[in-house]
Amino acid sequence: MRKIDAHTLAEDLLSGKRAALSRAITLVESQRSEDRELARELFRLLPRPVTHTGSSSASAKTLRIGITGSPGAGKSTFIEQLGTKLTREGHKLAVLAVDPSSSRTHGSILGDKTRMEHLSRNPMAFIRPSPARSELGGVARATREAIKLCEAAGYTRIIIETVGVGQSEHAVQQLVDFMVLLVLPGSGDDLQGIKRGIVELADLVVVNKADGDREPLARQTKSDYNIALHLAPAREDGWTPRAITASSVVEGGLTGFGESLTAYTMALGQEGLRMRRKRQDLELFERSSNNQSLRLLHEDEQLQKVHLAAQSAIEAGEIDLDKALEQVRTALQNRLSA
Repeated sequence: MRKIDAHTLAEDLLSGKRAALSRAITLVESQRSEDRELARELFRLLPRPVTHTGSSSASAKTLRIGITGSPGAGKSTFIEQLGTKLTREGHKLAVLAVDPSSSRTHGSILGDKTRMEHLSRNPMAFIRPSPARSELGGVARATREAIKLCEAAGYTRIIIETVGVGQSEHAVQQLVDFMVLLVLPGSGDDLQGIKRGIVELADLVVVNKADGDREPLARQTKSDYNIALHLAPAREDGWTPRAITASSVVEGGLTGFGESLTAYTMALGQEGLRMRRKRQDLELFERSSNNQSLRLLHEDEQLQKVHLAAQSAIEAGEIDLDKALEQVRTALQNRLSA
């Protein structure tokens, strides 16, 4: 197999070649140390990340949209119709679907291209499953890097679809400009249950499948969610999350979504969206720094000995938790100052 050259890959990626984008995402998803180093070299060759929609600059027009919802909420059909609408408006669209992974092969198992058959044949669209493996909340480690690669390749609308309602939504919300929760008609009573925390993360709640005999129930569900959303504390960015109805099978069924997205970007403005991404970067930096410290603890031979000794002492009842933590902290400080 021919060795990947970072300079050639960067040139092909910036020219919008789909094969280069696929290869680059495969590279950043790899667990191999040599691939991780090559990925770092690739990012060093790419220009500074493009920013959000609303800028006067031709290169600064990307928007990242997170879409989540319970199984059966109609995410795939909704994304396919939305994606078709966005490409008709002239946008290049990338769909990154964060998938559960096979316990045997660690590969993606949902088959996104079969779930979005028409969109997958659209030359303006790029669909990529991203296996979650064992990452906390089911969000792939490389999702953020994949987003940046898609933007470098000229994709102006990036949709990140999550596996469902759970911890992954919080992680995805830290990666996107606009977080959307899809719910079904009649789900308003779920507000007191597990979905409440997810609703608080949403910039927009979409009561999907609002067509046929479900339309009256969908309108009532929208009202229930709007009441709950207006009772939430005011947000610093000035946006008040709202609930709307939508249908992926009737003409004009996504009009309300487009209007809400426009209202959101207008409300936050260029500066508001820039600040949102800055806050996300700072939070990601904190999490990544903590993870790197933990990795150092487990990979450094001297620190690992201290860790295992403290663990054994706790099990034997020789020291308490506070003393064990103090030993590890002292060993880490000594290691860093050596």
